[in-house]
Amino acid sequence: MEKFARLEQFLSECRNDIYPEPLAEPHISITNQMTKHLMDEHKFAAGARVLDVGCGEGLAMEKFKEGGLDPVGITFGEDLRACRDKGLEVHEMDQSFLEFDDAVFDLVWCRHCLEHSIFPSFTLSQFMRVLKPGGLLYVEVPAPDTACHHESNANHYSVLPKSMWAHLIVRTGFSHPQVIDMNFDVPAGPDVYWAFIQSKPEA
Repeated sequence: MEKFARLEQFLSECRNDIYPEPLAEPHISITNQMTKHLMDEHKFAAGARVLDVGCGEGLAMEKFKEGGLDPVGITFGEDLRACRDKGLEVHEMDQSFLEFDDAVFDLVWCRHCLEHSIFPSFTLSQFMRVLKPGGLLYVEVPAPDTACHHESNANHYSVLPKSMWAHLIVRTGFSHPQVIDMNFDVPAGPDVYWAFIQSKPEA
């Protein structure tokens, strides 16, 4: 249908906005801290399946693998090759059009990727779909209107207020999220990230 062709064309044009982001602070420290937090707090079974949405160069996947979990990543561009060079299982795939079966992951880790979705409510519904009942979703996003002006980044389409993220997550069917505020300083000035941790209801 014509309307879906227009959407496909728009999504194709958005691909031009993608750029690689080399590993740097504070992302390294936060990734190390939060992967450890999730594995310590939630005691996943050995071999639990993890989907890393927008896996970058694979830092979180490496941490989950070290913890005895079974991570799979999705990404685009140069990061795909970087992860495969490390021996990580990574697929070229859009976060909103996941090509996985229903209810196959114990954890969906989505750190600084959901803000790249043009329709985050739909994207969240896909995270819900691929999670097993009782599975965990970790979402971390940048706040708008900080010194870094994340809303002005070329490939940021959904830099929303904290309350809006929380409502979208609950509307999707997840439990009320635990919210962690991350406040820190960068050369540009004060910055803020929000982490939302929530589970898919048991069947």
